[in-house]
Amino acid sequence: MVEDIRLTQRRTDTTEDDSERDLHTEHQILNMGPSHPATHGTVKFLIELDGESIVDLDIQVGYLHRGFEKECESGTWYQAIPYTDRLNYNSAILANLGYCLAVEKLLDLETPERCQWLRVLGGELSRLGDHLTRCGAACLEMQAMTPFLYGIQARELCWDLQEELCGARVTSNYVRIGGVKHDLPPSFPALYRENAARIRTLLADFDDVVTSNRIFVDRVRGTGILSKEDCIRYSVTGPLLRAAGVPYDIRKAEPYLVYDQIDFDVPIGEVGDNYDRYLVCVEEMHQSLKIADQCVEKLEALGPGPVNVDDPRVRWPAKNRVFNRMEELIQQFKSVTEGPRVPAGEAYTAVESANGELGFYVVSDGSAVPYKVRCRPPSFINLQPMPKMVKGDLLADIIPTFDFINMIGGECDR
Repeated sequence: MVEDIRLTQRRTDTTEDDSERDLHTEHQILNMGPSHPATHGTVKFLIELDGESIVDLDIQVGYLHRGFEKECESGTWYQAIPYTDRLNYNSAILANLGYCLAVEKLLDLETPERCQWLRVLGGELSRLGDHLTRCGAACLEMQAMTPFLYGIQARELCWDLQEELCGARVTSNYVRIGGVKHDLPPSFPALYRENAARIRTLLADFDDVVTSNRIFVDRVRGTGILSKEDCIRYSVTGPLLRAAGVPYDIRKAEPYLVYDQIDFDVPIGEVGDNYDRYLVCVEEMHQSLKIADQCVEKLEALGPGPVNVDDPRVRWPAKNRVFNRMEELIQQFKSVTEGPRVPAGEAYTAVESANGELGFYVVSDGSAVPYKVRCRPPSFINLQPMPKMVKGDLLADIIPTFDFINMIGGECDR
Protein backbone atom coordinates (compact mmCIF):
# COMPACT_ATOMS: atom_id res chain seq x y z
CA MET A 1 0.00 0.00 0.00
CA VAL A 2 2.81 2.38 0.90
CA GLU A 3 4.62 1.53 -2.34
CA ASP A 4 1.44 2.27 -4.36
CA ILE A 5 1.10 5.70 -2.71
CA ARG A 6 4.77 6.52 -3.40
CA LEU A 7 4.43 5.40 -7.03
CA THR A 8 1.31 7.51 -7.51
CA GLN A 9 3.02 10.54 -5.95
CA ARG A 10 6.07 10.03 -8.19
CA ARG A 11 3.88 9.90 -11.26
CA THR A 12 2.03 13.10 -10.19
CA ASP A 13 5.31 14.99 -9.65
CA THR A 14 6.60 13.83 -13.01
CA THR A 15 3.42 14.98 -14.75
CA GLU A 16 3.65 18.46 -13.10
CA ASP A 17 7.33 18.78 -14.06
CA ASP A 18 6.55 17.83 -17.65
CA SER A 19 3.75 20.41 -17.78
CA GLU A 20 5.98 23.15 -16.48
CA ARG A 21 8.66 22.19 -18.96
CA ASP A 22 6.30 21.94 -21.93
CA LEU A 23 4.39 25.20 -21.29
CA HIS A 24 5.98 28.35 -22.79
CA THR A 25 6.19 30.70 -19.80
CA GLU A 26 8.88 33.14 -20.90
CA HIS A 27 7.98 36.82 -21.12
CA GLN A 28 7.27 38.11 -24.59
CA ILE A 29 9.37 40.96 -25.99
CA LEU A 30 7.35 43.21 -28.27
CA ASN A 31 8.73 45.93 -30.53
CA MET A 32 6.12 48.69 -30.86
CA GLY A 33 7.17 51.39 -33.30
CA PRO A 34 8.88 53.49 -34.45
CA SER A 35 6.63 53.08 -37.51
CA HIS A 36 3.39 52.60 -35.63
CA PRO A 37 0.29 54.83 -35.61
CA ALA A 38 0.03 54.73 -31.81
CA THR A 39 3.65 55.86 -31.35
CA HIS A 40 3.11 58.66 -33.88
CA GLY A 41 5.99 57.41 -35.98
CA THR A 42 8.74 58.99 -33.88
CA VAL A 43 9.40 56.73 -30.89
CA LYS A 44 9.91 53.03 -30.24
CA PHE A 45 8.67 51.02 -27.26
CA LEU A 46 10.49 47.82 -26.34
CA ILE A 47 7.87 46.10 -24.19
CA GLU A 48 8.26 43.06 -21.96
CA LEU A 49 4.91 41.34 -21.54
CA ASP A 50 3.50 38.65 -19.30
CA GLY A 51 0.39 37.83 -21.26
CA GLU A 52 -1.14 41.28 -21.75
CA SER A 53 0.38 42.78 -18.59
CA ILE A 54 3.38 45.09 -18.92
CA VAL A 55 6.41 43.85 -16.98
CA ASP A 56 8.88 46.44 -18.26
CA LEU A 57 9.15 49.15 -20.89
CA ASP A 58 12.14 50.72 -22.62
CA ILE A 59 11.48 53.95 -24.54
CA GLN A 60 13.78 54.74 -27.45
CA VAL A 61 13.58 58.31 -28.78
CA GLY A 62 15.73 59.92 -31.45
CA TYR A 63 13.95 58.81 -34.61
CA LEU A 64 13.22 62.44 -35.51
CA HIS A 65 16.72 63.73 -34.89
CA ARG A 66 17.42 66.94 -36.82
CA GLY A 67 20.15 68.54 -34.75
CA PHE A 68 17.94 71.42 -33.62
CA GLU A 69 20.40 72.96 -31.18
CA LYS A 70 23.38 72.79 -33.55
CA GLU A 71 21.28 74.22 -36.37
CA CYS A 72 20.51 77.23 -34.15
CA GLU A 73 24.26 77.68 -33.60
CA SER A 74 25.01 77.70 -37.34
CA GLY A 75 23.13 80.90 -38.24
CA THR A 76 22.35 84.32 -36.80
CA TRP A 77 20.14 84.89 -33.79
CA TYR A 78 17.19 85.69 -36.06
CA GLN A 79 17.70 82.65 -38.27
CA ALA A 80 17.16 80.35 -35.28
CA ILE A 81 13.56 81.50 -34.78
CA PRO A 82 12.03 79.30 -37.55
CA TYR A 83 13.76 76.26 -36.08
CA THR A 84 11.79 76.76 -32.86
CA ASP A 85 8.53 76.49 -34.81
CA ARG A 86 9.33 72.85 -35.49
CA LEU A 87 9.85 71.85 -31.86
CA ASN A 88 6.12 71.47 -31.28
CA TYR A 89 4.06 72.00 -34.40
CA ASN A 90 0.88 72.25 -32.29
CA SER A 91 2.06 75.30 -30.34
CA ALA A 92 4.77 76.96 -32.41
CA ILE A 93 4.19 80.48 -31.07
CA LEU A 94 5.01 79.38 -27.52
CA ALA A 95 8.37 78.02 -28.70
CA ASN A 96 9.06 81.29 -30.59
CA LEU A 97 8.27 83.15 -27.39
CA GLY A 98 10.58 81.13 -25.14
CA TYR A 99 13.58 81.58 -27.44
CA CYS A 100 13.02 85.30 -28.07
CA LEU A 101 12.56 86.01 -24.35
CA ALA A 102 15.92 84.35 -23.66
CA VAL A 103 17.67 86.47 -26.30
CA GLU A 104 15.95 89.61 -25.02
CA LYS A 105 17.22 88.79 -21.54
CA LEU A 106 20.77 88.94 -22.90
CA LEU A 107 19.96 92.19 -24.68
CA ASP A 108 18.31 93.61 -21.53
CA LEU A 109 15.22 94.52 -23.57
CA GLU A 110 11.68 95.16 -22.43
CA THR A 111 9.09 95.09 -25.21
CA PRO A 112 6.18 97.58 -25.41
CA GLU A 113 3.01 96.83 -23.46
CA ARG A 114 0.93 96.20 -26.58
CA CYS A 115 3.50 93.69 -27.78
CA GLN A 116 3.29 91.78 -24.50
CA TRP A 117 -0.49 91.45 -24.73
CA LEU A 118 -0.18 90.27 -28.33
CA ARG A 119 2.36 87.66 -27.30
CA VAL A 120 0.07 86.35 -24.56
CA LEU A 121 -2.83 86.20 -27.04
CA GLY A 122 -0.78 84.24 -29.59
CA GLY A 123 0.57 81.92 -26.90
CA GLU A 124 -2.85 81.06 -25.49
CA LEU A 125 -4.25 80.34 -28.95
CA SER A 126 -1.32 77.95 -29.42
CA ARG A 127 -2.01 76.28 -26.07
CA LEU A 128 -5.67 75.89 -26.98
CA GLY A 129 -4.84 74.26 -30.32
CA ASP A 130 -2.33 71.93 -28.66
CA HIS A 131 -4.81 70.70 -26.02
CA LEU A 132 -7.52 70.21 -28.66
CA THR A 133 -5.13 68.02 -30.65
CA ARG A 134 -4.10 66.05 -27.54
CA CYS A 135 -7.64 65.31 -26.32
CA GLY A 136 -9.14 64.75 -29.77
CA ALA A 137 -6.36 62.41 -30.92
CA ALA A 138 -6.50 60.47 -27.63
CA CYS A 139 -10.18 59.76 -28.21
CA LEU A 140 -9.51 58.74 -31.82
CA GLU A 141 -6.83 56.26 -30.78
CA MET A 142 -9.33 54.73 -28.36
CA GLN A 143 -11.77 54.29 -31.28
CA ALA A 144 -13.95 57.34 -30.51
CA MET A 145 -14.31 59.18 -33.82
CA THR A 146 -17.03 61.70 -32.93
CA PRO A 147 -15.15 63.59 -30.16
CA PHE A 148 -12.08 63.62 -32.40
CA LEU A 149 -14.10 65.46 -35.05
CA TYR A 150 -15.36 67.93 -32.43
CA GLY A 151 -11.79 68.57 -31.31
CA ILE A 152 -10.40 68.96 -34.82
CA GLN A 153 -13.22 71.29 -35.86
CA ALA A 154 -12.49 73.48 -32.84
CA ARG A 155 -8.77 73.34 -33.65
CA GLU A 156 -9.46 74.52 -37.19
CA LEU A 157 -11.31 77.54 -35.77
CA CYS A 158 -8.32 78.17 -33.51
CA TRP A 159 -5.95 77.88 -36.47
CA ASP A 160 -8.13 80.34 -38.40
CA LEU A 161 -7.37 82.86 -35.65
CA GLN A 162 -3.63 82.09 -35.78
CA GLU A 163 -3.68 82.51 -39.55
CA GLU A 164 -5.44 85.85 -39.17
CA LEU A 165 -2.87 86.88 -36.57
CA CYS A 166 0.35 85.93 -38.34
CA GLY A 167 -0.44 84.41 -41.74
CA ALA A 168 0.33 80.76 -40.93
CA ARG A 169 -1.83 77.95 -39.56
CA VAL A 170 0.63 75.31 -38.31
CA THR A 171 4.20 76.63 -38.00
CA SER A 172 2.84 79.94 -36.82
CA ASN A 173 5.92 82.13 -36.76
CA TYR A 174 4.79 85.34 -35.04
CA VAL A 175 7.23 86.40 -32.30
CA ARG A 176 10.41 88.34 -33.14
CA ILE A 177 13.38 89.42 -31.05
CA GLY A 178 12.22 92.73 -29.66
CA GLY A 179 8.59 92.42 -30.74
CA VAL A 180 6.15 90.60 -32.99
CA LYS A 181 5.68 90.30 -36.73
CA HIS A 182 2.95 92.95 -36.91
CA ASP A 183 0.04 94.41 -34.99
CA LEU A 184 -3.42 92.91 -34.64
CA PRO A 185 -5.37 93.01 -37.95
CA PRO A 186 -8.49 95.23 -37.72
CA SER A 187 -10.74 92.26 -38.50
CA PHE A 188 -9.33 90.09 -35.71
CA PRO A 189 -11.54 91.06 -32.71
CA ALA A 190 -14.79 90.28 -34.53
CA LEU A 191 -13.44 87.00 -35.92
CA TYR A 192 -12.10 86.04 -32.51
CA ARG A 193 -15.45 86.54 -30.76
CA GLU A 194 -17.27 84.56 -33.43
CA ASN A 195 -14.79 81.67 -33.38
CA ALA A 196 -14.45 81.65 -29.59
CA ALA A 197 -18.22 81.22 -29.22
CA ARG A 198 -18.17 78.30 -31.67
CA ILE A 199 -15.17 76.72 -29.92
CA ARG A 200 -16.98 76.89 -26.57
CA THR A 201 -20.02 75.18 -28.13
CA LEU A 202 -17.81 72.42 -29.52
CA LEU A 203 -16.11 71.99 -26.15
CA ALA A 204 -19.54 71.57 -24.58
CA ASP A 205 -20.41 68.93 -27.19
CA PHE A 206 -17.06 67.23 -26.53
CA ASP A 207 -17.79 67.23 -22.80
CA ASP A 208 -21.28 65.73 -23.30
CA VAL A 209 -19.92 62.86 -25.38
CA VAL A 210 -16.71 62.06 -23.48
CA THR A 211 -16.34 63.24 -19.89
CA SER A 212 -19.00 61.05 -18.24
CA ASN A 213 -19.01 58.34 -20.89
CA ARG A 214 -18.87 55.00 -19.07
CA ILE A 215 -16.58 53.39 -21.64
CA PHE A 216 -14.15 56.33 -21.69
CA VAL A 217 -14.05 56.66 -17.91
CA ASP A 218 -13.42 52.94 -17.39
CA ARG A 219 -10.77 53.04 -20.10
CA VAL A 220 -8.64 55.82 -18.57
CA ARG A 221 -9.44 56.04 -14.86
CA GLY A 222 -6.80 54.38 -12.74
CA THR A 223 -4.33 53.96 -15.62
CA GLY A 224 -0.94 55.64 -16.04
CA ILE A 225 -0.83 56.79 -12.41
CA LEU A 226 2.10 58.99 -11.38
CA SER A 227 2.18 60.38 -7.84
CA LYS A 228 3.11 63.95 -7.02
CA GLU A 229 6.30 62.73 -5.34
CA ASP A 230 7.35 60.86 -8.48
CA CYS A 231 6.44 63.87 -10.65
CA ILE A 232 8.76 66.07 -8.62
CA ARG A 233 11.46 63.38 -8.56
CA TYR A 234 11.42 63.14 -12.37
CA SER A 235 11.13 66.94 -12.89
CA VAL A 236 7.77 66.48 -14.62
CA THR A 237 5.90 69.72 -15.34
CA GLY A 238 2.73 70.87 -17.08
CA PRO A 239 -0.64 69.08 -17.04
CA LEU A 240 1.00 65.84 -15.81
CA LEU A 241 2.28 67.57 -12.68
CA ARG A 242 -0.93 69.50 -12.09
CA ALA A 243 -3.03 66.35 -12.56
CA ALA A 244 -1.13 64.86 -9.61
CA GLY A 245 -2.23 67.78 -7.41
CA VAL A 246 0.76 70.14 -7.63
CA PRO A 247 -0.48 73.65 -8.61
CA TYR A 248 2.75 74.68 -10.35
CA ASP A 249 2.33 76.89 -13.41
CA ILE A 250 5.13 79.22 -14.49
CA ARG A 251 2.55 81.83 -15.52
CA LYS A 252 1.58 82.06 -11.82
CA ALA A 253 4.80 81.01 -10.06
CA GLU A 254 7.13 83.29 -12.06
CA PRO A 255 4.88 85.60 -14.11
CA TYR A 256 6.31 86.84 -17.40
CA LEU A 257 4.87 89.29 -19.97
CA VAL A 258 1.56 90.53 -18.48
CA TYR A 259 0.28 87.32 -16.85
CA ASP A 260 0.34 89.02 -13.47
CA GLN A 261 -2.40 91.35 -14.77
CA ILE A 262 -4.65 88.55 -16.06
CA ASP A 263 -7.37 86.70 -14.17
CA PHE A 264 -7.18 82.93 -14.67
CA ASP A 265 -7.14 79.74 -12.61
CA VAL A 266 -4.75 76.78 -12.53
CA PRO A 267 -6.75 73.51 -12.56
CA ILE A 268 -5.34 70.57 -10.60
CA GLY A 269 -6.24 66.91 -10.20
CA GLU A 270 -6.08 64.49 -7.27
CA VAL A 271 -4.97 61.02 -8.37
CA GLY A 272 -2.56 61.73 -11.22
CA ASP A 273 -4.06 59.20 -13.64
CA ASN A 274 -5.03 59.62 -17.28
CA TYR A 275 -8.55 60.74 -16.38
CA ASP A 276 -7.21 63.57 -14.20
CA ARG A 277 -4.92 64.62 -17.05
CA TYR A 278 -7.85 64.74 -19.41
CA LEU A 279 -9.90 66.87 -16.98
CA VAL A 280 -6.98 69.25 -16.40
CA CYS A 281 -6.43 69.73 -20.15
CA VAL A 282 -10.13 70.39 -20.79
CA GLU A 283 -10.28 73.01 -18.04
CA GLU A 284 -7.05 74.61 -19.29
CA MET A 285 -8.72 75.11 -22.69
CA HIS A 286 -11.49 77.09 -21.01
CA GLN A 287 -8.88 79.10 -19.10
CA SER A 288 -6.98 79.85 -22.33
CA LEU A 289 -10.18 81.21 -23.86
CA LYS A 290 -10.73 83.30 -20.74
CA ILE A 291 -7.20 84.72 -21.04
CA ALA A 292 -7.62 85.39 -24.78
CA ASP A 293 -10.89 87.25 -24.07
CA GLN A 294 -9.05 89.58 -21.70
CA CYS A 295 -6.23 90.09 -24.20
CA VAL A 296 -8.57 91.13 -27.01
CA GLU A 297 -10.45 93.50 -24.69
CA LYS A 298 -7.19 95.03 -23.43
CA LEU A 299 -5.78 95.47 -26.93
CA GLU A 300 -8.95 97.27 -28.01
CA ALA A 301 -8.77 99.50 -24.92
CA LEU A 302 -5.07 100.31 -25.45
CA GLY A 303 -5.62 101.52 -29.00
CA PRO A 304 -2.86 101.82 -31.60
CA GLY A 305 0.69 101.74 -30.33
CA PRO A 306 4.17 100.30 -30.90
CA VAL A 307 4.53 96.53 -31.00
CA ASN A 308 8.33 96.46 -31.41
CA VAL A 309 11.27 98.05 -29.60
CA ASP A 310 12.48 101.24 -31.24
CA ASP A 311 16.02 100.02 -31.87
CA PRO A 312 16.94 99.22 -35.48
CA ARG A 313 20.03 97.33 -34.33
CA VAL A 314 17.77 94.72 -32.76
CA ARG A 315 14.40 94.75 -34.50
CA TRP A 316 14.31 94.66 -38.29
CA PRO A 317 12.47 97.67 -39.74
CA ALA A 318 8.97 97.22 -41.17
CA LYS A 319 8.73 96.49 -44.89
CA ASN A 320 6.84 99.67 -45.75
CA ARG A 321 9.65 101.71 -44.18
CA VAL A 322 12.32 99.64 -45.94
CA PHE A 323 10.69 100.32 -49.31
CA ASN A 324 10.42 104.08 -48.71
CA ARG A 325 13.42 105.16 -46.62
CA MET A 326 17.09 104.80 -47.54
CA GLU A 327 18.23 104.56 -43.92
CA GLU A 328 15.81 101.72 -43.22
CA LEU A 329 16.89 99.92 -46.40
CA ILE A 330 20.53 100.09 -45.32
CA GLN A 331 19.67 98.86 -41.84
CA GLN A 332 17.62 95.97 -43.28
CA PHE A 333 20.56 94.97 -45.48
CA LYS A 334 23.01 95.03 -42.56
CA SER A 335 20.63 93.16 -40.28
CA VAL A 336 20.05 90.39 -42.82
CA THR A 337 23.65 89.99 -43.92
CA GLU A 338 25.36 90.51 -40.55
CA GLY A 339 22.62 89.94 -38.02
CA PRO A 340 22.15 91.76 -34.69
CA ARG A 341 25.05 91.38 -32.26
CA VAL A 342 24.08 90.18 -28.81
CA PRO A 343 26.24 91.16 -25.80
CA ALA A 344 28.40 88.38 -24.40
CA GLY A 345 26.79 86.44 -21.58
CA GLU A 346 24.40 83.63 -20.82
CA ALA A 347 20.71 83.51 -20.00
CA TYR A 348 17.95 80.99 -19.27
CA THR A 349 14.26 81.73 -19.73
CA ALA A 350 11.32 79.37 -19.38
CA VAL A 351 7.69 79.70 -20.43
CA GLU A 352 4.68 77.54 -19.63
CA SER A 353 4.06 75.64 -22.84
CA ALA A 354 1.15 73.26 -23.43
CA ASN A 355 3.26 70.33 -22.15
CA GLY A 356 5.04 72.10 -19.30
CA GLU A 357 8.22 74.09 -18.76
CA LEU A 358 9.83 74.98 -22.09
CA GLY A 359 13.17 76.59 -21.39
CA PHE A 360 15.99 78.01 -23.52
CA TYR A 361 19.55 78.43 -22.31
CA VAL A 362 21.51 80.67 -24.66
CA VAL A 363 25.16 81.76 -24.59
CA SER A 364 26.59 84.66 -26.57
CA ASP A 365 30.22 85.47 -27.26
CA GLY A 366 29.29 88.95 -28.52
CA SER A 367 28.95 87.94 -32.17
CA ALA A 368 25.96 87.73 -34.48
CA VAL A 369 25.81 83.93 -34.12
CA PRO A 370 24.75 82.09 -30.94
CA TYR A 371 27.68 80.36 -29.24
CA LYS A 372 25.38 77.88 -27.53
CA VAL A 373 21.65 77.13 -27.66
CA ARG A 374 20.22 74.53 -25.33
CA CYS A 375 16.55 73.63 -25.10
CA ARG A 376 14.78 72.17 -22.08
CA PRO A 377 11.81 70.51 -23.83
CA PRO A 378 8.91 69.28 -21.66
CA SER A 379 8.17 66.24 -23.86
CA PHE A 380 11.69 64.85 -23.39
CA ILE A 381 11.50 65.24 -19.60
CA ASN A 382 7.89 64.10 -19.17
CA LEU A 383 8.51 60.89 -21.12
CA GLN A 384 11.10 59.62 -18.59
CA PRO A 385 8.69 58.22 -15.97
CA MET A 386 6.44 56.45 -18.52
CA PRO A 387 7.88 52.96 -17.72
CA LYS A 388 6.92 53.53 -14.07
CA MET A 389 3.47 54.73 -15.12
CA VAL A 390 2.55 51.64 -17.14
CA LYS A 391 4.22 48.75 -15.26
CA GLY A 392 1.49 46.35 -14.21
CA ASP A 393 -1.03 47.88 -16.58
CA LEU A 394 -2.33 46.20 -19.72
CA LEU A 395 -0.74 46.61 -23.12
CA ALA A 396 -3.76 48.63 -24.28
CA ASP A 397 -3.17 51.17 -21.47
CA ILE A 398 -0.03 52.40 -23.24
CA ILE A 399 -2.25 54.20 -25.76
CA PRO A 400 -4.07 56.70 -23.46
CA THR A 401 -0.97 57.12 -21.26
CA PHE A 402 1.23 58.04 -24.20
CA ASP A 403 -1.49 60.31 -25.62
CA PHE A 404 -1.93 62.32 -22.43
CA ILE A 405 1.84 62.63 -21.93
CA ASN A 406 1.56 64.23 -25.39
CA MET A 407 5.10 63.44 -26.50
CA ILE A 408 6.07 65.51 -29.54
CA GLY A 409 9.02 64.06 -31.46
CA GLY A 410 10.44 67.46 -32.39
CA GLU A 411 10.86 68.35 -28.70
CA CYS A 412 12.77 65.11 -28.04
CA ASP A 413 15.38 66.13 -30.62
CA ARG A 414 18.79 65.79 -28.96
